[in-house]
Amino acid sequence: MALYEHVFLARQDLAQTQVDALAETATKIIEDNQGKVVKTETWGLRSLAYRIAKNRKAHYVMLEFEAPSGVVAELERQTSINEDVIRYMTVKVDAHEQGPSAMMRRGERDGRRGDREGRDGRDGGRRDDRPRGDDRPREDRPRREEQGE
Repeated sequence: MALYEHVFLARQDLAQTQVDALAETATKIIEDNQGKVVKTETWGLRSLAYRIAKNRKAHYVMLEFEAPSGVVAELERQTSINEDVIRYMTVKVDAHEQGPSAMMRRGERDGRRGDREGRDGRDGGRRDDRPRGDDRPREDRPRREEQGE
């Protein structure tokens, strides 16, 4: 049997339980057609790069599964009928990724990154001892000659 990854985006106004029910529906379609779901990941509510059907955010869900090719056609047919799913994509892969996917690792990495201030230990802002332009008092600055006299 071939290996596949199926990612779908659900509308932003759905509750997490409804998104989980969509994932369960997809799992049932796969298993009813002699397929086997290896892993299900919910990536959560994330911002979209552009608006899709008046949605600025979407719930992302990924399924990794093994199945015959006919299962993919049925899964995509059922997914396209569902009004709660705004986008989906199924990709045939050579091997499933071991451990958490790149999107899940990215969330862990971003959480660690927020604890650090900067590469060199500073807070990333300007240092107060650095001059900001001309710091001399106004009366010490050279004056421009008035024109027209």
